Amino acid sequence: MKFHDGRPLTSRDVKWTFDSLLQEKIRSTKAAVYKPHVDHIEAADEDTVIFHLKDPFSPLLWNLSDGAIGIVPYGSGDEITRNPIGSGPFRFVSAEQDKDVIIERNDNYWGEKARLARVRFLVVPDTTTRALELRKGSADIVNNALTSDIVLTLRSNPRLEVLQGHGTVLNYLAFNLRDPILKDVRVRQAIACAINREPIIEYLWRQLAEPAYNVLPPQSWAYNGEIPRYDYSPERARQLLDAAGYRAVNGIRFHLTMKTSTEESTRLFVAVLQQQLRDVGIALDIRTFEFATFFSDVIRGAYQLYSLRWIGGNEDPDIFEYAFHSSKFSPHGANRSYYSNPRVDALIDQARSEIDQTRRKRLYFEIQQILAQDLPYVNLWYLDNVLVHSKRVQNLTLNPSGNYDFLKTAELVGNSNSYK
Repeated sequence: MKFHDGRPLTSRDVKWTFDSLLQEKIRSTKAAVYKPHVDHIEAADEDTVIFHLKDPFSPLLWNLSDGAIGIVPYGSGDEITRNPIGSGPFRFVSAEQDKDVIIERNDNYWGEKARLARVRFLVVPDTTTRALELRKGSADIVNNALTSDIVLTLRSNPRLEVLQGHGTVLNYLAFNLRDPILKDVRVRQAIACAINREPIIEYLWRQLAEPAYNVLPPQSWAYNGEIPRYDYSPERARQLLDAAGYRAVNGIRFHLTMKTSTEESTRLFVAVLQQQLRDVGIALDIRTFEFATFFSDVIRGAYQLYSLRWIGGNEDPDIFEYAFHSSKFSPHGANRSYYSNPRVDALIDQARSEIDQTRRKRLYFEIQQILAQDLPYVNLWYLDNVLVHSKRVQNLTLNPSGNYDFLKTAELVGNSNSYK
């Protein structure tokens, strides 16, 4: 196995990569995963790397797997971010900010060679413009970057094809559990019962999503499909709110404020949510901000309700530590709801140190059971993977992660062997 510049990839490179992460010579969000658990790395011989851990850490293999980490050549520093050197089926050629990224086939790749000689990724911020590029043939493929209405329109274009498959990207509604109203689990459960996913999926997402009742996607080995669900039931929602002591006065029980970004699909969802909550006596006030301001407020806990997505992070059950352990209150992690349950903390700690996957699965099953009862989140839907491409592109295969692995097998009809 060789790097794109011809140097052999050995254990020395692997050791350098992780030493650089641990010593913060390379900037990466992954450093926070390894530093608490990895003591040191040993290159036993050219083909063997040994990780010496401070404690048992079962998520290590996931965090070393394909797509989660990349190996850089020995001696690499910050320059690797400007001129990436890898060992995969494509090599980096160039990148121009706000314009494009170009990669070429690596003819010295150790595995099956890619069939495309060159790929150009165009930076097109506007969704409508992306669709126009497809329609006029100046782009060949758009992956998970079009609105549902546009996808519906493009299905009728004879030059284009739409691939759709189950995805793992999760939309969720989060509560601030420090809020005087939302700290009552009955209120959170009532809100969950007031949400009718079906018309939202049908009319907003155009059937390009699936209902979600769990943080983990069904494809996960640790997924528990037998946890309590909160199906649409305005009557039950009203009963829960009555039991919590919030009786309606002139049709209104209380006001809540939901902060949201300017993203179109989120704003449309929140408008529907406002109507559905009004039906059970909750007045939802909406405050919209550009994303940086919105996310800053979320991290600081300056909100009552917000909605975001998990992209990739929920594909491994270690998401529970990052999002729900009491040691991960924001900004030290993604527990932005300030959820705290000592039993959940203990189960997470045990699951992260348990090597036997069968026992880990039982622990994660119990965690999911408790979270479904405590309800720091309302899990809304998993977004389908939607890839729209010109028919001259063939051999495309979707996977649940929605990544670009399809480039390994993609090929073009005709004389050209590059696409964008």
